[in-house]
Amino acid sequence: MQALVEYLVKAIVENPEAVTVTAVNQGQMTVYEVAVADDDIGRVIGRHGRTAEALRTILKTANRNRQGEVTIEILS
Repeated sequence: MQALVEYLVKAIVENPEAVTVTAVNQGQMTVYEVAVADDDIGRVIGRHGRTAEALRTILKTANRNRQGEVTIEILS
């Protein structure tokens, strides 16, 4: 899953070498913390958070047949 998140975010940003994704387990939930360059934060969040929500939806769909929940947190 971490590789999927990294792949998707790198496709969106202009500075893909600055992308880091860290998986943090919090009980039954896995949070993927995404850090990008300051100039790319707006690209990852999108207008009114639409891009971030789309990323979360893709991740939840990919995780559908596995146990536990997943989400993405964008670090600034």
